Amino acid sequence: MRPEVALPVLLPLLSGAVSLLFWRSRPMQRFVAVAGNIALLVASLWLFVATLSEGYITMQMGSWPAPFGITLIADMLSAVMILMTGIIGLAMGIYSLATTGRGHEKFGYYPLMHLLLAGVAGAFLTGDIFNLYVWFEVMLVASFALLILGGERAQMEGAIKYVTLNLLASVIFLTAVGLLYGTVGTLNMADIALRIEVAEHDGMVEVLAVMFMVAFGIKAAAFPLFFWLPASYHTPPVAVSALFAGLLTKVGVYALFRVFTLIFDQTMGYLQDIMLWGAVLTMVTGVLGAAAQYEFRRILSFHIVSQIGYMILGLALYTPLAIAGGVFAIMHNIVVKTNLFLISGITHRLQGTYQLKKMGGLYKERPWLAVAFFISAFSLAGVPPLSGFFAKFVIVRAGIEAEAYVVTGIALAVGLMTLYSMVKIWNEVFWKALPEENHVPVSSTPSGDDGRLIKPSLWMMYLPVAVLALFSLLIGIFAEPIMFVMNTIGDQLFDSDGYIEAVLGVSASAEEALLNPDDLQVETDTIGGEETP
Repeated sequence: MRPEVALPVLLPLLSGAVSLLFWRSRPMQRFVAVAGNIALLVASLWLFVATLSEGYITMQMGSWPAPFGITLIADMLSAVMILMTGIIGLAMGIYSLATTGRGHEKFGYYPLMHLLLAGVAGAFLTGDIFNLYVWFEVMLVASFALLILGGERAQMEGAIKYVTLNLLASVIFLTAVGLLYGTVGTLNMADIALRIEVAEHDGMVEVLAVMFMVAFGIKAAAFPLFFWLPASYHTPPVAVSALFAGLLTKVGVYALFRVFTLIFDQTMGYLQDIMLWGAVLTMVTGVLGAAAQYEFRRILSFHIVSQIGYMILGLALYTPLAIAGGVFAIMHNIVVKTNLFLISGITHRLQGTYQLKKMGGLYKERPWLAVAFFISAFSLAGVPPLSGFFAKFVIVRAGIEAEAYVVTGIALAVGLMTLYSMVKIWNEVFWKALPEENHVPVSSTPSGDDGRLIKPSLWMMYLPVAVLALFSLLIGIFAEPIMFVMNTIGDQLFDSDGYIEAVLGVSASAEEALLNPDDLQVETDTIGGEETP
C-alpha cells in the first residue's frame, strides 16, 4: 500500500464531507476550508518527494492487480501537478475567507471547492482511461455549481456556454473511451499503450486519436472551440475565477500530454502538424482577443487561451526538451494566472470595478500590490529573469532545434502582444491617476461577492497574493533545479517503458512479446525443430 498516492484524492473528499456535516456552521466550514487544504498541501509535498526519489509510485485499488483493477500512479508529471494543486488549493482556501459572503457559503461554496480539488487530483493520478472521464465529470459538476453560485444573469449566460461545450467534449470523450475499449479490450492506460501497438485496425486508432485530441482540446480551451472560456470565467466570484484559471484548463492540457505520449505516440507523425498549427492559432486568437478588451478579468481570461497555446506547442514539437518546456509553462502559468485573478479581486475590492478606464492610482495607494502584479504580469509575458521567460525560452529553443522557425517566430510575437496587454493593465490600474468622478473609498466593512457584508479581512487577500508572487519569483531564480525536474518529466513521457513497467510489473518489451501474435506464431512454428503449417 502506498497511501501517499491516494491521499491527494481522499483528503479533499473528506474535507468536503466534513463541510457538509457542518452545513449550518459557517465558522466550521471556513476552518475546514483552510485545514483541509493545508492537509492537501502536506500530502502533495509527501508525494512529490517520494516520486522524486523513486520515479514512479503506484497503488492498486482493492488489491486487484493491473490491468483488472483501478490503478493510481504518480510519475514526476503527476507529482508536480498534484503539488501545484495543493498550493493553489490552500491559496484559494485563505482568499475565499475574505471574499465569500454568507449567501455563497450557505449554498455550499466550500464543499464544492473541495469536490473540485478532488476531481483535479483524481484526474492527475488515475491510471485508468475511464476513470479519467469520471474525474472530468466530477470537475464539471463542481465547476458548474460554483459558476452559477449567486444566480446573476451574467453568470447564468456564461454557465450555459461553459456547460454546453464541456458536455460536448464529455460526449466525445466517452464515445472515444467506448470505441477504444472495443478495439483493445482494456481500460488501463499502461495496458492500452501495449495493446494498441498490435491493434489490427490502424484506421480506427487514428480516428480515436483525433477524438481524444478534440475532446481534450475543448477541455483545455484550445482553438477553435475555446470561446466558452472568455465568455464564462469573468462572471463568477473572483476566487472561483482564480481557481478555474489556475487548474481547470490545465487538466485538459495534462490529459493531452498523458494520452499522446503514452497511448497515441505512434500517431504523432500524422497529427503533429494539426496539433502544431492548432497551438499557434490558440496563441494568436487568445492574445488578439485580450488586446481588444478593457475589462480586467476578460483580458486575463483571453490570456488563459493564449498561454494554453504555448503548452500545446511544447507537446506538438514532440521532443524531450519541448515536452519539458511545455510542462514548465503549465507549472509557471498555474501560479501567475491564479495570482493575477486574485489581484484583480483586490483591485475590485479597492475601487469597485473591473473596468480599466474607471481605475487608477493604485501604484501610490498600494505599492506592494503593484509589485505583486508586476512580478506576475511580466512573468506571464516572459520578461527575464522571471519564471515565464525560462518556460518560453525552453519552448523556443526546442522549436529552433526542430527547425520549426515560423512557429517559433509566431510564439515570440505572441509574447510581445502579451506584454502589450500587461502594460495596458499596469498603466490603467496602477500608473495613471484615478479619475476623480470614479473615486470609490475603501469600505471599512467590505462586502463579499454576493453583496453581503463580511468582517474586514484584506490581509487574507494579500497573503496568498504575496506568497504566489514570491513563488513565481523563486521559480525564475531557481530555474536550474526546476529545469532538472522538467527534464526528468520530459524523459519519462518520451520513454513510456518505465510507466508501463511500474503499473503492470513487467517490462514493456516482455509484455509486447506476449501480445504480439507474430512472435507467438514464430514460437509455435518452431516447436520440435520442424515447421508446422
